[in-house]
Amino acid sequence: MTEKHPEKSHRKGWYRYLFVKSLVRLFYPKITVSGAENLPEKPALIIGNHCHMNGPITAELYMPRKRYTWCASEMMDRKEVPAYAFQDFWSEKPKWTWWFYKAMSHLIAPLSEIVFTNADTIAVYHDRRVLTTLRETAERLEEGADAVIFPEHHVPYGTILYEFQEGFVETARIYFKKTGRRVSFVPFYIAPALKRAYLGTPVVYDPENPPAEERRRITKYLMEEITRMAEVLPRHRVVPYPNIPKKEYPYSR
Repeated sequence: MTEKHPEKSHRKGWYRYLFVKSLVRLFYPKITVSGAENLPEKPALIIGNHCHMNGPITAELYMPRKRYTWCASEMMDRKEVPAYAFQDFWSEKPKWTWWFYKAMSHLIAPLSEIVFTNADTIAVYHDRRVLTTLRETAERLEEGADAVIFPEHHVPYGTILYEFQEGFVETARIYFKKTGRRVSFVPFYIAPALKRAYLGTPVVYDPENPPAEERRRITKYLMEEITRMAEVLPRHRVVPYPNIPKKEYPYSR
């Protein structure tokens, strides 16, 4: 029987993943993560701005503690990569370039599968299997690891962020039900233009609040705190959630 979380050495394409990771580490500008003192002693849910591939790369290479990063399940299956990648990454590009990005979405499919099935990830499903995502995340917290989540979607929220989907907060309810412990949510702002990322002041899940109210409270706090963190930094270009031309990237203030 296959293990639920097989050791990396037993995963398909593990050595190719190591090669790709070493290339990324070599050529991708190093991101310095500040604010580790804001991490609670116990494992936490770290919630940040996606900023294209900068978010996942920063999580994989530079986080100060053991962590697992949420990853769209479609990016872990080469058959599903092309449609998902084009729609999520490149559909807002000029229409006359679509032929190129559709070709790219097929070319990256094998590499995407290798990278995201071997990296420290948790598959995110967008159907009834979402409970699998939440339960696995709670298990990883129990094991002592953090979980990194980038919950933006295509609804603008000010200049810095796009709105967060609220479903990730349910992890805290599942975790509390299993362990009796209240998990913290840590805001995380990535600023590639500054080559830095920042961990902010956490907010703690309150199981005594109604679930819907708690989802709104925590999501609102995280969006407001990440926005504040970005605005107090030196003025810089923000990498927005949608893949728009770089010349259209907004400034932090």
